[in-house]
Amino acid sequence: MADIPVGPGITPAVGPRMGPSPAEGADALFVALSAGFTVLSHPLLYVKLLVQVGHEPLPPTVGRNLLGRKVLYLPGFFTYARHIVEVDGKMGLFRGLSPRIISSVLSTINREQVKKAFPLEDMEHVSNKDDMKTSLRKVTKETCHEMMMQCVSRIISHPLHVISMRCMVQFVGREVKYSNIFSSVKTIWKEEGLLGFFVGLVPHVLGDLIFLWCCNLLAHFINTYAVDDNVSDE
Repeated sequence: MADIPVGPGITPAVGPRMGPSPAEGADALFVALSAGFTVLSHPLLYVKLLVQVGHEPLPPTVGRNLLGRKVLYLPGFFTYARHIVEVDGKMGLFRGLSPRIISSVLSTINREQVKKAFPLEDMEHVSNKDDMKTSLRKVTKETCHEMMMQCVSRIISHPLHVISMRCMVQFVGREVKYSNIFSSVKTIWKEEGLLGFFVGLVPHVLGDLIFLWCCNLLAHFINTYAVDDNVSDE
């Protein structure tokens, strides 16, 4: 095979680029971190869910409040977690984890895909109080864009969220029909149909949107009044 000449005006041929791009690597890292956080936080969410549904397998303990009066306290996180380990073993703390991980990964990937498909137009950074209307318009536009991504992501991942919740709650009645993802899908489809996978979707989405708007607006007003005033004073 003849050598390809390389000179001042000749660019050597370069083959197809192998390996993931930096952007793809960053997305994969973000997905991995999201899945890792889901695993670490699952026992806490599991105990919180059982407390929210009113499951009290352990008697309250006698303690004292700040005023020194005797009061009854319900079991704390570690006591509750120890009880779960005694009943189901250490792996019992991770009941319903698989659908949560898949839901988290799907949600993260979907948000990135929607963000690429519907990119937000760049707007000039405005934060002075004199340009309050322009700045508020910018925040509103960005929040609406995030709201769209959050809604699509929540709708796609919600069926897995329902499966995960039911897997965890069956600890109360010691049921086994939601033992894994496939049996859960079969049971929900047979008993409730397609709508069974979207139970509780509306309050879940509304909670996400209210939290999103409150955080973005609060951050906007803090940056507008607090940060800008401190910068101008300096």
